[in-house]
Amino acid sequence: MVKKLAKFIISFWVFLTFGCAASSLPPEVKLAETQERNLWRSGAKIYTPEEYSIYISALKKGKGDIIKEQAKFVLFRNYKPVETEFREILRQGDEILKKIQEQKTNNILNQLAFFKNKIENLKWLTLKINEGRNARKDIIKAELLISEINFLCKNYDYDYAGKKLSDVSAFIEAAEDTISPILNRYVDKNQIARWQRLVDDIIVESRDKETVAIVVNKSERSLTIYKGGIPFRVYSVGLGRNGSKDKLYAGDGATPEGRYRIIRKLAKSHYYKALLINYPNEEDRRQFIREKRMGNIPRKASMGGLIEIHGGGKDNMTYGCIALDNKHMDEVFNLVNVGTPVAIVGAVDYENSIAAAIKGL
Repeated sequence: MVKKLAKFIISFWVFLTFGCAASSLPPEVKLAETQERNLWRSGAKIYTPEEYSIYISALKKGKGDIIKEQAKFVLFRNYKPVETEFREILRQGDEILKKIQEQKTNNILNQLAFFKNKIENLKWLTLKINEGRNARKDIIKAELLISEINFLCKNYDYDYAGKKLSDVSAFIEAAEDTISPILNRYVDKNQIARWQRLVDDIIVESRDKETVAIVVNKSERSLTIYKGGIPFRVYSVGLGRNGSKDKLYAGDGATPEGRYRIIRKLAKSHYYKALLINYPNEEDRRQFIREKRMGNIPRKASMGGLIEIHGGGKDNMTYGCIALDNKHMDEVFNLVNVGTPVAIVGAVDYENSIAAAIKGL
C-alpha cells in the first residue's frame, strides 16, 4: 500500500511538473512572435513608426511577464493574465498590419495614377507624331504591367506589386527617351521663332500681293490656304514616316521645313493629284553640307527630292511628302498655281499642342 501511494505521488508530481509546464504557455505567445517578424518584414518601422514603437514596448513587457511567471513554482504559475496581455498585443499588431497595407495600397494607387496620366500624355503625343510608333511598344508594356499590379493589389501582394512599379517607370522612361529628342524642337523658343518668321513672311506676301499661299503646320497636322493674307481653308494632312523631323537626306522619311514654292502641278500622279515643290532649296543644300560635315548624315546619302503635296489620303504615312484626302486635294489643286509660296513649319506659336502635352509629362 505504501509503495502504491509513493508511485501515485511521484506520477502526480511528474504530471504537474512536466505535463502542465509543456502546455501552460498560451498559443498567443507564438503567434505574437510570428506577427513581430511579419511586421518587421512589412516595414512597420517605416510606415507606422509610432504605433510600431508602442507595439514593441508592449511585446517586451509581455515577454518580461512570461519570464516572471516562469520563475514561479509550477503549481503557482498563472498564464491567464499573460494570455489576455498577448491577445491585446496581437490586436495591436493586426491594426498596424492593416494600416501598413492601406498605406502601401494608397502609395501604389497614387503612383499608378501618376503613371497612367503620363501614359495618356505619351499616347497622345505618339499619335501626334509618326515617330511615336517605336515608343508605343514600351507604352503597351507599361500598361500590361499596370494591369498585373492591379491584380496583385487585389490579392494583397503589395510588396511584389511595389517592385513591379519600378518596371513600369522604366518602360515609361524608355518611351520618353525615344520621343523627347523629336519633341523638344516644339518647345525650343529659337526654333519656334524661326518658324513664326517663315509663316509671317508668307502671310504678308499673300496680303500685299493679294495672292494665295499655303502654310503646313506639322504639330497640328494641318494645311491652311491663305487668300489675301486671310485664312481661307484648313485641311488635315498626313506627313512622312518621320515627318515631325526636318528632312536632311534622301530616305530619312522626314518632311522638309522651310519656305518653298510650287514648281509643277500634276493632274495625274501615283497619288491621285500632286503639287511638286522646289525641295531642296538653297537653304536645304547648305544644311545638308553642314550636317554631313558634322557626321549627322550617312556618308553615301544624297539629298533626294520629289517632295509633293499630294492626294491618297491624310491617314497614310508618306516618304516625306504631305498627303490629303482626294476630295481636299481637288480643292487645293484648283486654288493654287505654279509659283504659289509654301511654308512648312513645325508649329506656329509657343503654346502649340505638342508643347502643352510635353508640360504634362
